Amino acid sequence: MSEVRVLGAPVDRGDEILTPEALDFLAVLHAEFAARRDELLEARKVRRAEAARTGRLDFLPETAEVRQGDWQVAVAPPALRDRRVEITGPTDRKMTINALNSGAKVWLADLEDANTPHWENVVSGQVNLRDAVRGDISLSTPEGKSYALRDDVEHATIVMRPRGWHLDERNLEFDGRKGVGALVDFGLYFFHNVRALLAADKGPYFYLPKMESHLEARLWNDVFTRAQAELGIEHGTIRATVLIETIPAAFEMEEILYELREHASGLNAGRWDYLFSVIKYFRDAGEKFVLPDRNSVTMTAPFMRAYTELLVRTCHKRGAFAIGGMAAFIPNRKDPEVTEKAMEKVRADKSREAGDGFDGSWVAHPGMVDLCREEFDKVLGDRPNQLERTRDEVAVTADQLLDVAATEGGATAAGLRGAVDVGIRYLASWLGGNGAAAIHNLMEDAATAEISRSQVWQWVRNSTQLDTGEKVTDSLVRTVIGEVRADLADVIPADLLGPAVELFEEVALAENFADFLTLPAYERIS
Repeated sequence: MSEVRVLGAPVDRGDEILTPEALDFLAVLHAEFAARRDELLEARKVRRAEAARTGRLDFLPETAEVRQGDWQVAVAPPALRDRRVEITGPTDRKMTINALNSGAKVWLADLEDANTPHWENVVSGQVNLRDAVRGDISLSTPEGKSYALRDDVEHATIVMRPRGWHLDERNLEFDGRKGVGALVDFGLYFFHNVRALLAADKGPYFYLPKMESHLEARLWNDVFTRAQAELGIEHGTIRATVLIETIPAAFEMEEILYELREHASGLNAGRWDYLFSVIKYFRDAGEKFVLPDRNSVTMTAPFMRAYTELLVRTCHKRGAFAIGGMAAFIPNRKDPEVTEKAMEKVRADKSREAGDGFDGSWVAHPGMVDLCREEFDKVLGDRPNQLERTRDEVAVTADQLLDVAATEGGATAAGLRGAVDVGIRYLASWLGGNGAAAIHNLMEDAATAEISRSQVWQWVRNSTQLDTGEKVTDSLVRTVIGEVRADLADVIPADLLGPAVELFEEVALAENFADFLTLPAYERIS
């Protein structure tokens, strides 16, 4: 057996999660799969370098038989057949209760982008999930507020999102090497909850983030197979929905579903991370891949439209669910006019998704659940989904997926300032332990900071001209950073603002592009 060391400080009720048996289970997964994960991360670099050289991606010729083959993913279990509204959020105790009570069909319990991986968050999130699975979770706050599961609503089905393959867990060591965040998150949740979930007619369901290839999906499938065998659970009990939030994964949707076909549930369209990935992948490819202000890049932009149309077509062709993007808006009780305008946009977005064939969509706040449900009810009626809409008329080419240049809009001074402002605000929240931050009436997660800093980096490298006539330079960005810092001095505590500004400047202006800002950010937290 591997040597396992727990390096993190004690966490309340952590002994219920970090049991010898659970750690032994994690050791099995690490011994078998950690090295393969490392190899796949290296393979990402090779593929990215080739894309940089050619300015292209394409569908893989070596997997043409998969795309042309006659196969389907496993039939969904009853608990996952109706996914018309999914609420996302971190696994803190209050959010856990509110999400389960929200009326949404699914809760994406997020241990990834909406969670800062402070050791306390990692362990307490598992504690909260353990209690939630057993229906035994409540909270009393020092302010005298109480939260508990309601008896008059159907509680959302839990679909847990572990960290992506790229993130380590430094508070656990296996034979002297850091833990793999994805294996830690998945392994602890599966080990402690699979039997309780099955007893409740649910199952161990997962959202898989940040994948870039079908080989990474194959690794997850092998992890699932080994985990089920290790605990004597029937093969195929685990079900996974994959976030297609990287540009290389968009070219391998069918292959990803194929690799996971005995465990697959569907695919999701993740907007901000997808835009971030486009910039990251083609950051050396010149102006044809330069994006305008992030808020002007809507889901109707030609390259985004191609991506979502292909996703629905791929899913329904293979019997998998297509889940739409995030409605991040938070209703503003103090400003009804702002709320009304935002709700109109969200309603139009959800109406478009339902009309396009999506089976459900995401919201970030309980106040948006009814709106999303209403739009999908108009299309679905009493049906749980629309798998029968196979969208045979859709045919998407590589050129269409890469047609960033056709996106309307431009770079503006307001857009630059907004990127800096939101990026710094979010990083301050993240460093403080809160990975889901309410900023300007939107619920933001790590994808927000990624698109903000990557867009600034891209504009600087391409000397992009703003609507004011100024060109984006290091000097201009530093000036804007200084102005934003001054504006936020009375809003964010100095012990968080200073490190957030320093980190944003580092990842937005460094000569070498950091693959994920959470990697240097992780080194700054305890």
